[in-house]
This record gives sequence, structure tokens and C-alpha cells, in this order.
Amino acid sequence: MAEYRIDELARTAGSTVRNIRAYQDRGLLPPPRLEGRVGIYDDSHLARLRLIGKLLARGYTFAIIKDLLSAWETGKDVGEVLGLEKVLTDPWSDEIPGTATLEELTATFGGDLEPAEIERRLARTMELGLIEPEGDHFRVPSPRLLHVGAELVAAGIPVEAVLDIAGQIRDDCDVIAGRFVDLVREHVFQRLEDEGGEDVAEAAAMVRRMRPLVKMVVDPFIARAMESRVQAALGTQLEEIRDHMAAAVTADDAAARR
Repeated sequence: MAEYRIDELARTAGSTVRNIRAYQDRGLLPPPRLEGRVGIYDDSHLARLRLIGKLLARGYTFAIIKDLLSAWETGKDVGEVLGLEKVLTDPWSDEIPGTATLEELTATFGGDLEPAEIERRLARTMELGLIEPEGDHFRVPSPRLLHVGAELVAAGIPVEAVLDIAGQIRDDCDVIAGRFVDLVREHVFQRLEDEGGEDVAEAAAMVRRMRPLVKMVVDPFIARAMESRVQAALGTQLEEIRDHMAAAVTADDAAARR
């Protein structure tokens, strides 16, 4: 096994002497073997140092890194823990974000408005997360949602009403997501925690299975609800049209008899 002084270890790992000492102070890196007054590090320190660098680059805090390293030392698979983190942070949609300029947005959603009104609607749209400022244009996280909004506006629905319903649907979806997460937390994650968190891979697999399950449950319920609502709404409208036509026929008959 290779041996390193602290400056050699820092150079080999692509780190700094200051970082190594800071990691030791935080309990992330074991102390070196002493030969007189000189600290001697080995390949295990080098591997640990490189792992710490990778975890920091992925945005982990020192506290989380310490927990992961403790899990590693007790025989648990850090790769499984990182795999769970990847599953939890991966996007749930395969939709590719788009971009739009201010001119394109105003042309689609009201180009004849006053500048102050345009600014107000832009702020509301950003608040809903439908667009995000990005330099001289806007990032569109979901072009599909923006397309739906454009179609509704083109059908004659006011922009304000479209934004209102977008906010309501977003909140409704947040409730649905919360129910699924609470279900899995109560019956899967809590059990894993009670068992000592041994099977991290099982938790990651469960999160993966949730992705298609959510759509499989939500889509049929939405379809049935829309079918029922549309039939009820149009049924009422058809009855009103029939009543109006019947009244018109009766009036025509009465006029003809006179």
C-alpha cells in the first residue's frame, strides 16, 4: 500500500492540505499513522478523500457525508444510498424544457395589453412555475402546459381564468402527490427505518415503481371524472336547448292559429 505525507496526499487526490485537515476535524477522514511527528497516510485515506470530493460535488452536506461514510464503515453499501438519492432527484417526466421570448409570449397571450399588465401576468406565470427567466428569454419547464394554456386562450377563455385554473390544478396535484408519498412513507420507508434501514435498494426500487403507478391511477380517475362532468354539463345544456326549441314551436303554432 502506498504511503503519503499530507502534501503528497493532497496533490494525488486533487485536494488541498487545508481541506484534508478540515475533513479530519469534522471526523470525515481518519487520522494518519504517526512516524515521529510526521503523519503518514495510505491508499485508504486517498480513496476516502476522493469519495468526499465526489459527494461534495453532488451537493451533499458534511453532515450527510459523515452519515454515508459511517454506513460504509459498518458494511452498508454507499452505492445503494447514492442510488436512492438518484431515484429521488431524477425528474419524473421525460418532457424536454423549451424556451420562449417575451415577444412570443405576449403575441400568444395578449399582445395588445399595456406594459404594466404584461409585467403583472408574467409575474403570475413565473409564480406558477410555468416560465422561468433565463437571460434575454424565458425557460419553459413544460412546453405542453404552455401549449394547453395557448389553446384555451385561443378558444376564448381569458388569460386570468387560465392562470387561475392552472394554480388550482397545481395545488390539486400537490395533494395527490402528497397522498402517494405519505402512503409509501408509512408502509415502506417507516418499515425500513424500523428495521434499521438495511435494505436501501428496496426503497429505491419502490420509488421507481411509483412513477408509472401514479400515472396509471390518476389517468383513469381523471378520464372518468371528465366523462361524468362533461355529460352532466352538456346534458343540462341540451335540456335547455330542447326547452327553448319546444317553446319556440309552441309560440309559432299559437301565432299560426291567430
